[in-house]
Amino acid sequence: MTEAPDPEVVELATRIFDLARRGRTEELVAYVDAGVPAELTNDRGDSLVMLAAYHGHAEAVRALLERGADADRVNDRGQTPLAGAVFKGETGVIEALLKVGADPSAGTPSAVDTARMFGRTEVLELFGER
Repeated sequence: MTEAPDPEVVELATRIFDLARRGRTEELVAYVDAGVPAELTNDRGDSLVMLAAYHGHAEAVRALLERGADADRVNDRGQTPLAGAVFKGETGVIEALLKVGADPSAGTPSAVDTARMFGRTEVLELFGER
């Protein structure tokens, strides 16, 4: 039998995921610096980096990566933060992820596949692809 999660813990996690979505970097990293895992994921497997990347918050992405978050962590749908940033056209996030070695071929669809699907030739050039 699985124990129900503590409502206060759920509320705190919800607040932290919202900080990532909104790009509230200072508040977000204060929680991480206080012990919240940089790899925290929600019920869909979206990491804090995924949420910040998808919503275009390069500063938050960089701060989380500096604190040990995985740039290539896939969510439950097999998507990576880099593919999410490519889908949304977030160049600053793409550059931040590539700088730490994010793999453009990781995930399904990969960031390369996503760039090809949406004709983002400038992103393919960043990847060294054509």
